[in-house]
Amino acid sequence: MDTLLLSRIQFGANISFHILFPTITIALGWVLLFFKLRFNATGEHKWMEAYLFWVKVFALSFAMGVVSGITMSFQFGTNWPGFMEAVGNIAGPLLAYEVLTAFFLEAVFLGIMLFGARKVPNWLHTTATFLVAFGTTMSAFWILVLNSWMHTPAGYELRDGVAYATDWWAIIFNPSMPYRQAHMLLASGLTVAFLIAGISALRLLWGDRKESVKSTMRFGVILGAVLIPIQIFAGDMHGLNTLEHQPQKVAAMEGNWETQGNVPLLLFAIPDEEARENRMEIGVPNGASLILKHKADGVVPGLNDFVAEDGTPLHPPVAPVFWSFRIMVGTGMAMLALSWAGAYMLRRRGAEHMPKLMLFAFSGMAFSGWLATLAGWYTTEIGRQPWLVQGVLTTKQAVADVPAPMVLSTLIIYLVVYAALIFAYMGTVTYLAWKASRGEPLSTRKYPRSGEAEVAAIPGE
Repeated sequence: MDTLLLSRIQFGANISFHILFPTITIALGWVLLFFKLRFNATGEHKWMEAYLFWVKVFALSFAMGVVSGITMSFQFGTNWPGFMEAVGNIAGPLLAYEVLTAFFLEAVFLGIMLFGARKVPNWLHTTATFLVAFGTTMSAFWILVLNSWMHTPAGYELRDGVAYATDWWAIIFNPSMPYRQAHMLLASGLTVAFLIAGISALRLLWGDRKESVKSTMRFGVILGAVLIPIQIFAGDMHGLNTLEHQPQKVAAMEGNWETQGNVPLLLFAIPDEEARENRMEIGVPNGASLILKHKADGVVPGLNDFVAEDGTPLHPPVAPVFWSFRIMVGTGMAMLALSWAGAYMLRRRGAEHMPKLMLFAFSGMAFSGWLATLAGWYTTEIGRQPWLVQGVLTTKQAVADVPAPMVLSTLIIYLVVYAALIFAYMGTVTYLAWKASRGEPLSTRKYPRSGEAEVAAIPGE
């Protein structure tokens, strides 16, 4: 394991940990705004109870995301100095836009959102919630603009190996940006839907029958049932865009070695990159051709078209891309089945009388959005190899000249710390749910929607 591979693993570990938390905060901010608007419109205390519980999860997730993002950004200099040297003229401004238009907005209004419910007028607290939600989405926008540009660069020219911007509109609205934005925002929505449904199901299993819990259970299940078919459609469109601009990635995803028609959709296979074939294939005849070309004999690109004259592969490692793609799709299918079954059961029996088996299933799927997000992220990022910026800069050209043992030692430290933090985060969210399930509902005194009267005290706070 040389410096290049270890540096890739280290950055992959850092970004894998970091992406978990923005995946929650991006959509959860808008969910909190929905809860607050429902309370403003109806005056029903269950919506304020839901807001006050889930804003704690938002705060915890936001803090974890900020800290891990700072750690990750340091690696641009310590592990990948060639990245900024080659494309810093483009990456630098995009990252600066993210700070100026998003992070400052979140930082300014987050305190009002978290601590201002009893201290500022209700309209200001609602506005702060909106601005924080908007800020998280703008942050995702600029980061995904940069990531999309790295996959499908446009609007630049190279001078002595350095990229210079020639058209900022082309850079921002590069060919893969709309598909990547839609796919990631929907992934965030699904992550939050199943997190809310899973934690609410856990509270129901613990005997918590508050109206706020039943309402959030219904909300999470219905949100998941609505978003998952849209995500499947968006994923298909994203795949077609990838086929156009990164055919070698699609070939790895499908485990297809020869460019040909009538390509099966492989449900299971063991790619053998040395022999350049698959072992133990199980597939649906013509499935890949139908999905990618919309006809049974559609020609799908093969991996053997992406090999240098000396035999060096010009395509990504096949097995990681092949399997991560199937984990993502498999998790999505499980989400589809469970959310639709849950929506049917809600219609028939309501949240309070949902079968325990289904409550256990939703509890077990509470963090399934993380699994799908990571699998999809690995598919797209490993699928870009050996390029760091497609057609412009390889990972080998950008990596720092650091001794491998030094990278390995810091990698081990990162992995240990991140593993502890993941368990601590999940344990804290579970503890918050357990504590809330043992508490009393909000006081029956009217919770002021005008923001002028004193807010009723909440037991335990």
